[in-house]
Amino acid sequence: MIEIEEYKVIEEKKKKGMLVVVSAPSGTGKTTLCHMLVKEIERAVYSISVTSRVPRSKEVDGKDYFFVSEDEFKKMVTEKKLLEWAMVHDRYYGTLSELVNGNLKIGKYIILDIDVQGGLQIKKIYPDAVLIFVIPPSMEELERRITDRKQDSDTEIEKRLKNSYEEIKHSSDYDYLVINNELGEALKNIMSIITAEECRL
Repeated sequence: MIEIEEYKVIEEKKKKGMLVVVSAPSGTGKTTLCHMLVKEIERAVYSISVTSRVPRSKEVDGKDYFFVSEDEFKKMVTEKKLLEWAMVHDRYYGTLSELVNGNLKIGKYIILDIDVQGGLQIKKIYPDAVLIFVIPPSMEELERRITDRKQDSDTEIEKRLKNSYEEIKHSSDYDYLVINNELGEALKNIMSIITAEECRL
């Protein structure tokens, strides 16, 4: 029989925040999935990353990313304002410590849309973080998706595809693997993972 004190522990666990890391090769749809999660889960908050890259068309500072210069980014690293950071596709990306820690304290589920380097850094700092790796149904489909979005030059596409092979090698370091063949199904699978983690003792 569960004692009263054990019930208290269970109730406290339900109030705790959760770190959910979603990583994937470029063009797999992880950012879209992360935004869909935030809409579906009341406690979820999207963690806006800091980057030294130039905004793409329609990207908004403070909504899609916090866009800073390379020097500003390095200063943030020196001042230990970033929970994790890495160079991805020749640009710096990082996660603000204050944003993550502040939301965890008030019981939010922080959705981190970051690469494998950052994901593995987060796991070292927060062993309870939930790491989900999203993959395309095939590499041919991934190439089609990256090409069809018409955001990158041929050289950039080639670089992203090459990096994708390296990223997929790290999928075994993650807790869960989700195939994004259809967005709705992939979203349902990720939400099932989060539900399972809520029930974990």
